[in-house]
Amino acid sequence: MIPRELLGTAQVPGGEELKLFRHDRDFMIVMGHNELMSTRMRTSEEALATMTLERLEGRPAPHLLVGGYGMGFTLRAALAKLEKNARIIVAELVPEIIDWARGPMAELTAGCLDDPRVRVVRGDVAEAILLAPEPLDAILLDVDNGPDGLVRPDNNRLYGKAGLHNARRALSPGGILAVWSADKDPKFARRLEDVGFEVEEVEVRARAGGKGPRHVIWFARAQY
Repeated sequence: MIPRELLGTAQVPGGEELKLFRHDRDFMIVMGHNELMSTRMRTSEEALATMTLERLEGRPAPHLLVGGYGMGFTLRAALAKLEKNARIIVAELVPEIIDWARGPMAELTAGCLDDPRVRVVRGDVAEAILLAPEPLDAILLDVDNGPDGLVRPDNNRLYGKAGLHNARRALSPGGILAVWSADKDPKFARRLEDVGFEVEEVEVRARAGGKGPRHVIWFARAQY
């Protein structure tokens, strides 16, 4: 049996410690007893990008904000679908996540962070939303295991009414806030509606071929 190999650790600002492991050819990022992400399960993270872009069909050169980078599944899926004049801001709070992407996971990263369409912002995605220099066509959030501050308590401000209002104001008319979650959360869906989003909830399997756990993505369209 091949043991897991610890490749690195990182402290989440205001949160807990992350650990990067490799097991055979697979990588996983773990916080405590929670496996936050793994190369074995990527389909729902890819769907966060592809299904959002399907809902933006017809928009020339869309401008996206992705938070956070994670293992880059969402970013690479978006780049594969976007034209060369699209733009993506990637907000990642933990510097080591980007270092791991360029280091032990460089083969997986496949140069996506150096794509000319991509700008990496090292910081809080909530701040990146507030500081967006122009309206965004979509905000794609996968920074916790759902709409609560699992990785750090400060992330809760993303999912409360004030944070959702900030996201809505940052979006262009008809723009989409897409939020990934490991589980359903009816209260969060209602909160999205309460701040003026038109909400669609979709279940997506974690692994290709309809396998693995059922994850949830909310597509919240900004209404004006």
